[in-house]
Amino acid sequence: MGVSLHGFSQTTNEKQPLAKILKQIETEFDIRFSFADKTVNGIDLLFDKSKFSNLEDIIKFLEKKTGLTFNKLSERFFSVEQQKTESKLKTYSLQKLDEVVVQNYLTTGLAKTINGSVEITPQKIGILPGLSEPDILQTIQTLPGITSVDERISNINIRGGTNDQNLILYEGTRMYQTGHFFGLISAFNPYLTDKVNVTVNGTKAKYGSGVSSLISIENSNEIGRKSESGAGFNLLSIDGFSKFQLSKKTELQLSARRSYTDALLTPTYDTYLERIFNNSELGEYQTPTTQVQQNENFFFYDTSLKFLYDINDNSKLRVNAITIFNRLDYNVVADNLTAPITESELSQQSIAGNIVYEQNWSNTISMTGQLSYSNYRLIGNNSINLSNQEITQENEVSDLGIRIDFNKTIDKNLNLNFGYQLNEISVSNLDDVSNPEFRNFVKEVIGTHGVYGEAQFTSNSKNTYARIGLRGNYIDKLDDIIFEPRLVFSQRFLNDFRLEISGESKNQSITQIIDLQQDFFGIEKRRWQLANGNDVPVVKSNQFSLGLNYKKSGWLISAEGYTKKVTGLSSRSQGFQNQFQLVNATGGYTIYGIDILVNKQFKKFGTWLSYTFSKNDFEFDNLNNNESFPNNLDLRHIVNFSTTYEIENLKLSAGVNWRTGKPYTEPSVSQLNSGVLIYESPNAKRIPDYIRTDISARYSFEFAEGVNAEVGASIWNVLNKRNIVNRFYSRDANGPIIQNDEFALSLTPNFSFRLKF
Repeated sequence: MGVSLHGFSQTTNEKQPLAKILKQIETEFDIRFSFADKTVNGIDLLFDKSKFSNLEDIIKFLEKKTGLTFNKLSERFFSVEQQKTESKLKTYSLQKLDEVVVQNYLTTGLAKTINGSVEITPQKIGILPGLSEPDILQTIQTLPGITSVDERISNINIRGGTNDQNLILYEGTRMYQTGHFFGLISAFNPYLTDKVNVTVNGTKAKYGSGVSSLISIENSNEIGRKSESGAGFNLLSIDGFSKFQLSKKTELQLSARRSYTDALLTPTYDTYLERIFNNSELGEYQTPTTQVQQNENFFFYDTSLKFLYDINDNSKLRVNAITIFNRLDYNVVADNLTAPITESELSQQSIAGNIVYEQNWSNTISMTGQLSYSNYRLIGNNSINLSNQEITQENEVSDLGIRIDFNKTIDKNLNLNFGYQLNEISVSNLDDVSNPEFRNFVKEVIGTHGVYGEAQFTSNSKNTYARIGLRGNYIDKLDDIIFEPRLVFSQRFLNDFRLEISGESKNQSITQIIDLQQDFFGIEKRRWQLANGNDVPVVKSNQFSLGLNYKKSGWLISAEGYTKKVTGLSSRSQGFQNQFQLVNATGGYTIYGIDILVNKQFKKFGTWLSYTFSKNDFEFDNLNNNESFPNNLDLRHIVNFSTTYEIENLKLSAGVNWRTGKPYTEPSVSQLNSGVLIYESPNAKRIPDYIRTDISARYSFEFAEGVNAEVGASIWNVLNKRNIVNRFYSRDANGPIIQNDEFALSLTPNFSFRLKF
């Protein structure tokens, strides 16, 4: 909230109507106040802007001078009401947000809450290096301990885990697809998103699954006082959003985005396309006597809808829906033939939605009921015309969920949360080959019942916070009962220090596996698969962390040590490309590490340095003589240094990312003539260190009366460093050994232009 107030009108010695003052604050901080006219009418104040340095101080001043209560409903919405009796205040405490203990965590729009989670407000987020406009899942990777080993947002690695170990919720519904361009950009519209909550340990007991993290994405849940719309484009897509009130009790929120890459090619598209084709199976048809031409056509789109209905003062109805789609058409044509040699299609689609009903039964108890559905489908089709062969692969997930959640206020310090959750998940996999004929179709269904309870305590001074909970899960297919304790403790001391302790046990019964590296052309080769109690077990984790934060005079220094042990991993879920590629074994990994952050915020200048050290080792039965060896995601050292500068309407940012290379396995010097590769010790070598420098700039201005505009430009990997993100080896028959290197994005420019009205 440390934003200067230069946008206010000049200080006056005359009293101003409260409604006028609130309007000025709304414009300056991009927030909204909701109130009845009779609540503010007749209230005039002397308001001197120079006495305040942030929004929090202004709210305290207004409450003191007016006798009104300003309730924070979300990061952007406040309600203004007459002061209530103690019993009424208890009603509001049912909906209170987690207390923020660190504002401007890294940059504006990021805040650390009292329970250790990080809350991101995309509409307030400051500029970040390499991004011309906000990207939700790219922003998450700026947090200490979070990265992507291959630069894909569909492969976010949090404390040593694979992406399928992250529980990603959109409006409370699990998403099984999160990216466009097969994982290079986020599929969630940041201009309609109100907040994103990231929890890496001490997850609330109401949430099951996701042994590595919880990422919860939510749009605004409050009806605004006026309509808002916006539209824009970048070098890949065009998008728009709108929020408008249908009546005083209803609101509709809409967003849509579509790429134009199937009609117009840009430098950004060329770089992205090269990235996803790198080491894929597409276009590998070759003949020494034929010249070939490779043609591709790619596009994506996403849409979302949210309907808000405030039935009365105590009950609300919310309806959410989202769809995400990617499609790639690819063919290879020989110059001496009229028909294509190969024709390939790859499509990826998600459809999800839910209905949420909220009810305050009394001043001290509320209920939320939710019915949700999520469907994900990946289809690959490859026709090889010369051999009259057609190969079809499909992977589909359907997730039907029910949740009933209760909140009980005991007093102003103690809250209880308890409820029940049911998810029935079906997963189907299809492999179909026409010549020779082969068809394999498998569909499995699993149901998980969860019962949970949790107590949350916050002291009057907000210096002490504690939350302890227990979740019990029953997996019907496996007839298995699993209990998961959760713990968070936070204590402020010596005024500027805060101690944080977190712990949790979690499990998940759905993971992603790789049968063959060539599946789905090697672009999206991971398939969702349900646990079966045999070769695909239930994944379980135990995690503990201890952290210390120091905050004073614009400085934030934090350090958090952690240890996490994950069991029940299938070796097919880890993407081995060595002697274990076709082996089916069960094991796990143990990681311990420390995340360190140093952040300094000045009035117009901000900078941060983060460092992560971790050691992440596999332990698999019957692999490597039962001895541990480095995890495929073992990145020992990760460093990020970034800086931002804001002057008037111009924002500039630059950053450097460095990390040690990921492990790989070298072939043995001695090879047999069978054509089968013989390897040295697994993951004993490392690819070269990764380093990338990014820059970005944004400028905002008034385009017309009531219409604001923003221009953004960025360069990802401005030094065009040729970073290797993966290395593996192959061999055909008795031929030479081939080293295959997968490269990260080269220099990638982007440009954006947006209007908001």
